[in-house]
Amino acid sequence: MLVCVVPPTPSTLSSSSLRDFLVSSPQDADGASSQRRRAAPLCSHGFRFHFQPQTQEISRSGEIFHAALQILKNAAKQKYNRNFTASELLSQENLELLAELSQCPTETDPAVCEGSHHDKYRSISGVCNNRQNPDWGAANTALVRWLPAEYEDGEEEPRGWDPQRLHHGSQLPLPRRVSREVVRTSCKDADAAYSQLLADWGQYIDHDVTLTPQSLSGAASWTQRDCRTSCENLHPCFPIQVSLLQTPRTEIRSETQDSLCMPFQRSTPACCSRAGSGMQRQQLNAVSSFIDASLVYGHTPQLQSDLRDLSGRSGKLAVNGRFQDRQGRPYLPFVAETPSACGAAGRGRGIECFRAGEGRVNEGLPLIVLHTLWLREHNRLADTLKLINQHWSPEAVFQEARKIVGALHQIITMRDYIPKVIGAESFERHIGPYGGYDPTVDSSASNVFATAAFRFGHATIPPILSRLNESFQEDRRFPRLRLQQALFSPWRIVKEGGIEPTLRGMVATAAAVAAPDSLLVEEVTESLLVLDSQQNLDLAALNLQRGRDHGLPGYNDWRGFCGLKRIATLDDLAEVVRDRRVAEKILHLYQHPDNIDVWLGGLVENFLPGSRTGPLFACLIGKQMKLLRDGDRFWWEADGVFTQQQREQLWKTSLSRIICENSDIQEIPADPFRLARYPDGFLPCSAVPALSLEAWRDEPSLGLRLCGSPRPVDNGDFLFSSRSGKLTALYACFHGFQLEGAAEAVCEGGVWSADPPCCSETRLVARDAADPQTFLDSNQTNKT
Repeated sequence: MLVCVVPPTPSTLSSSSLRDFLVSSPQDADGASSQRRRAAPLCSHGFRFHFQPQTQEISRSGEIFHAALQILKNAAKQKYNRNFTASELLSQENLELLAELSQCPTETDPAVCEGSHHDKYRSISGVCNNRQNPDWGAANTALVRWLPAEYEDGEEEPRGWDPQRLHHGSQLPLPRRVSREVVRTSCKDADAAYSQLLADWGQYIDHDVTLTPQSLSGAASWTQRDCRTSCENLHPCFPIQVSLLQTPRTEIRSETQDSLCMPFQRSTPACCSRAGSGMQRQQLNAVSSFIDASLVYGHTPQLQSDLRDLSGRSGKLAVNGRFQDRQGRPYLPFVAETPSACGAAGRGRGIECFRAGEGRVNEGLPLIVLHTLWLREHNRLADTLKLINQHWSPEAVFQEARKIVGALHQIITMRDYIPKVIGAESFERHIGPYGGYDPTVDSSASNVFATAAFRFGHATIPPILSRLNESFQEDRRFPRLRLQQALFSPWRIVKEGGIEPTLRGMVATAAAVAAPDSLLVEEVTESLLVLDSQQNLDLAALNLQRGRDHGLPGYNDWRGFCGLKRIATLDDLAEVVRDRRVAEKILHLYQHPDNIDVWLGGLVENFLPGSRTGPLFACLIGKQMKLLRDGDRFWWEADGVFTQQQREQLWKTSLSRIICENSDIQEIPADPFRLARYPDGFLPCSAVPALSLEAWRDEPSLGLRLCGSPRPVDNGDFLFSSRSGKLTALYACFHGFQLEGAAEAVCEGGVWSADPPCCSETRLVARDAADPQTFLDSNQTNKT
């Protein structure tokens, strides 16, 4: 008789033994020697750009945290000859110690949110929007889960990590194969109702709400592993395998790594999961989740400071110092680090990448156009606000202009964009009328929204970018461009007619429409070549792999979540897709309905009436938008955010008016998301309602007339507040400076109670990013 003896579970480690084990461990999570090396830069969507230091530090802490977990699990497996989960090995006390050793950020204390400066204006990072839960919706926090993650090991290994593992009796299809056999198309139909601007706004506003960083190389596991050259599933690399049996012989260059896989880096993990998720791996959102125009202003104090024209003391954003359009309108400033990849060669030499509040601004010309419009709009608002309120400080001008721009982003998105995407009926069902701010609502972006549902727009990417002249006809000087020609090419804005040719094309060209048999164009599935990549990438395969990387449950689970009928048979799927041939292809690849990836399943569903999404994505997008609205204390309709007169003026404004105010375009459709054929359906800009800033006129108070305006502060500024009926000047220093002296002064008896403070430069010390081992050693020294 064969008796199987199960090795005992290791006893819970004491805090001291856990610390000693981690600090003295000579090996990383995969058994490779730990080496001192600089932390690798982070990347997103397959190309590299510099994330803010806070994001890099928090990402690195998360990587150390999870690598340490892997060390513990490997050690336990080696000793007891079986696999363990982290929850079997670590008590809550040890989990907290591990987070401390990894220098994971702690939760923000609600006491930090006290103070009037959090009453009137939102913080740049989104922290303290919710006073009881300050980190809800804030930048550099974990994406939330609406359903528990599904990992092969229950905690962090994605579906498909073990290619031999069976899921519901069969192996998962390779994402590259799904892309080639189901997703890619050589042509797209034109949308009869909507303009390309609708699709472009979707990408733009997505960048306001979500950004998930990925580690570029082996920094997560402290190795020299480079995911650009590895075809093995070894953390943090999860390469997209290419089946040579399904690759045309003419496309196989050689039996090399390049022909066997596409590079893919896993999203950097958050340090610790939120309550209720156990030890499952979670992913970061590097930007604030709120619709707050963070892509204009940034999401960290340092980035905001870099984007502002602080020396001009005007409340404006900084502009390009070298180039402007023929009417003297500004362009976005260039990035600080030059030479940049945008201006490295060809006609773009010397025209660097543009800088904005969001690092993906240079991905395409439409994004550059929209960013430029809002830069100009902020500065236009700042000029007028200062003109009618001479007593306002530069900080007050900046914050009020920022507040207006944020409100306009909310209105354009929720009033003009979302109903067209999910349909009026779904809008009413999933979002409904506004009922006021609800502090019990968590506005954080969800993982399924960021990783699947809001990527529906990838099916509306056109292969051609139209550029039109003043008559909205093909521009002979600046002809249409292939998609690849419009990527990372800010020089085309500077040297080829400004933003207007591209903007006219966005307004007067039909959007590409998705269909089950016509999803993503070959330009993004077969020949997507981006910065820092020597190999063509496949956007569809990247999306599928990213969903598995994040542990997203399958399509059927999400249909159940939304109260929709689960798919059990081919007939069920054919009914939802309305294309039996496509349904047959999908089930042939996946073998079981529960294996279907959520991004693909949602993408092929037949559109709901009056929408551009099927029922699943309409549900998920609608749910997320309702949370973003109801859980935002600074939503434009919330009590006390704007006066009734100001809300009326904001409601009058449209994206058409923003275009009229900040470009040479003189005729525009009333709703630029709806397709019109020039000149039919176009209005002169004089007929497009404009926002009147008279509603923001603020007469000086009696106290201000008696005390006069406080003296300016170098490297800082003040905002007015009223406490106990007394006018108070609240001082703050710009990023990189610290306040010395009184933080506030009260107007009493016709004089200010204190002299203005000084703002002295401070040396901001970032955590040493050289080596995780040094990191742990320093913590041990500090604690003993």
